[in-house]
Amino acid sequence: MADRTDPMKGLAAAGDTAGLQALIARAARAGKGLPPVERWNPEFCGDLDMEIKADGTWFYMGSPIGRAALVQLFSTVLRKDEDGRTYLVTPVEKVGIRVEDAPFVAVEMDVSGQGTNQVLTFRTNVGDVIEAGPGHRLRFVDEDGTGGLKPYLHVRGRLEALVARPVMYQIVEIGEEVEIDGETMFCVRSSGEVFPVMPVATLKRLSA
Repeated sequence: MADRTDPMKGLAAAGDTAGLQALIARAARAGKGLPPVERWNPEFCGDLDMEIKADGTWFYMGSPIGRAALVQLFSTVLRKDEDGRTYLVTPVEKVGIRVEDAPFVAVEMDVSGQGTNQVLTFRTNVGDVIEAGPGHRLRFVDEDGTGGLKPYLHVRGRLEALVARPVMYQIVEIGEEVEIDGETMFCVRSSGEVFPVMPVATLKRLSA
């Protein structure tokens, strides 16, 4: 574990991914569920040269991290704070990283049930399996410059997954029209919740 007397000997000073892996593995306690990063309140120890690209690829010191198991381990100690920044967090230190869009990507979706009993279950690129519903909401954001939509799924804390385009097409295929506050919306259902995608009038205009 990082030396409390010299925090810069920990995550922020790790020279390679092997050093990072050793530090985080001790904090994450691999195989025992997700670590309670929301309850940890360590000191900020600077920024790490790590970035998560919009396609879900992780880079460390300018090079992609090719080992899926290593990326999965790092993802377990991610936290997004009220300041809008994303950090790697252990019990004794917190380091900032860069995130181009969302830290995760929803790469697969399963549909079970029908109507009000329909459930959408997503798998992320780091192995999270999440049922969209009251605790894991879907939201749809206008994409600047394209007129399209970017869908996001809440994963945990303030962390979200960007829904991959092929999965978005699946969502559109199972959408339905629902009247919400006097306006007809194109929506998708999951776990008893209705998630508005866009006004039906807008959808028809885009499809024309």
